Amino acid sequence: RPGARMAGAQAPAATFERRVGRGGAEHHYLRVRLELPDGGARPSAAQFKQLVVSALRELHGEVGAALPVDVLTYEEKTLSAILRVISSGLVKLWSALTLLGFYQNRRCAVRVLQVKPWTSPFLLALSGNSRELVLD
Repeated sequence: RPGARMAGAQAPAATFERRVGRGGAEHHYLRVRLELPDGGARPSAAQFKQLVVSALRELHGEVGAALPVDVLTYEEKTLSAILRVISSGLVKLWSALTLLGFYQNRRCAVRVLQVKPWTSPFLLALSGNSRELVLD
């Protein structure tokens, strides 16, 4: 009989397929501040970018150093910046910045002040903090 199971034949094994949706954010934005307790020379935007890449290389090797990180804004006066990183690299970047301890043989720390996904409608909020405004 067609369609009848043969005696002793096993049913095909169930197969599972994992599907991952693209609903998550493509990039994350971090507002960070470099703290140099002993003062001294302040890094330029290019030096700050190199500091970020060096921190990634030190903790995660060449793969970490190749992580696409953009310095969107950098203010030398306050040593604060807004960084953009692909979402899959957020943890690597954050950990590298947190564990950074020296800049040009001087103690330093990077404080992550805010993190926002690119889908956030309040992305512009990263660019300023109303508590830090100086009114003339």
